[in-house]
Amino acid sequence: MDNTVTWFEVATDDPEGAQTFYGGLFGWTFAKDESGPLDYRMIGYPGGEQPAGGLFNTKGDFPNHAIFHVHVADVEETCAKSEALGGKVITKVVGGGGGTDFAYLRDTSGSVFGVFHSR
Repeated sequence: MDNTVTWFEVATDDPEGAQTFYGGLFGWTFAKDESGPLDYRMIGYPGGEQPAGGLFNTKGDFPNHAIFHVHVADVEETCAKSEALGGKVITKVVGGGGGTDFAYLRDTSGSVFGVFHSR
């Protein structure tokens, strides 16, 4: 459904520790995503039929963080609207491989979030 948070990611230099923490806290489950080269783990939650997020190893290359992603009807339009409202486009990939357009945006308070559309 458009304009709803449909995915989240946890980026950490300690994926085993994060898995233990979030698994113990929320009952989340983790399954390695074999489709890509990254150490990426799909996150499931009790009662959920499909994975709802991912956990990946930063290997210390950038700060640990958690981020949410909103599914939108049109990434280009959402980026333009964000900028008109005072936000900033950090990264935008439209028409790339994999059938998903996405962008990372910064809101007016400096928080980063993602938007995406599956083609």
